[in-house]
Amino acid sequence: MRRLAAALSRRWRAHFHRYAIDDPRPVADDAPYTYFLPSENELLAVQPEDMVKLIFRGIPPSPEWGAERMWVRVTAASRHELQGVLDNVPSEMQQLRPGDPVTFRRSDIIDLIWAEDRDPAPPAAPPRREYWERCWVDDCVLNDGARVHFLYREEPAPPEQDDRFPDSGWRIRGDYRDVDDDAVNARASRYIALGKVLNADDSWLHLIDAPAGSAFLRNWETDAFEADPD
Repeated sequence: MRRLAAALSRRWRAHFHRYAIDDPRPVADDAPYTYFLPSENELLAVQPEDMVKLIFRGIPPSPEWGAERMWVRVTAASRHELQGVLDNVPSEMQQLRPGDPVTFRRSDIIDLIWAEDRDPAPPAAPPRREYWERCWVDDCVLNDGARVHFLYREEPAPPEQDDRFPDSGWRIRGDYRDVDDDAVNARASRYIALGKVLNADDSWLHLIDAPAGSAFLRNWETDAFEADPD
């Protein structure tokens, strides 16, 4: 009777409270320098007993959080579709409880933990550079679609006590053609991860390891950055 009651409870929740699993690929495409997904080889290697993280979105949405990232233990796997059971206690979603069955695609996975006794070991992902060091950048680059116009690198600021990531020393100005100096100097700016700037405009990525003291100005006719001796 308990098993029957549990099964009926799951069906009731599935009928009256639905959920969707987000496809993370569009977000990764929009933020390739800050939002990282497992490699294709890793996704293809997932098999039963591995743990995977998915993005669950309630229908209707939860009152505070639009979605929750939760772990699922894989129980069955085909080439594209997998099945598992929820291995998290949801913070808000009433649609799911630990142990509930979940069906999803390999492409839905945003993170994974291999089962401890796996044999053979899954393929290792290639090393990936991340860009969490901080920089100062004009808000217009991040929010208004302005391209990087001028950038220079100074000696990084000393870290504060609670800093998780160091200052890179980069200072980045957005397009200031036809803008007077007072307006440029009055622009709002933000101290943020280099990866956030690269998500908006990565045309200067090849310069990112230039030493302190470097400065570059975009030549708008060639669309190339040129060293600025001044």
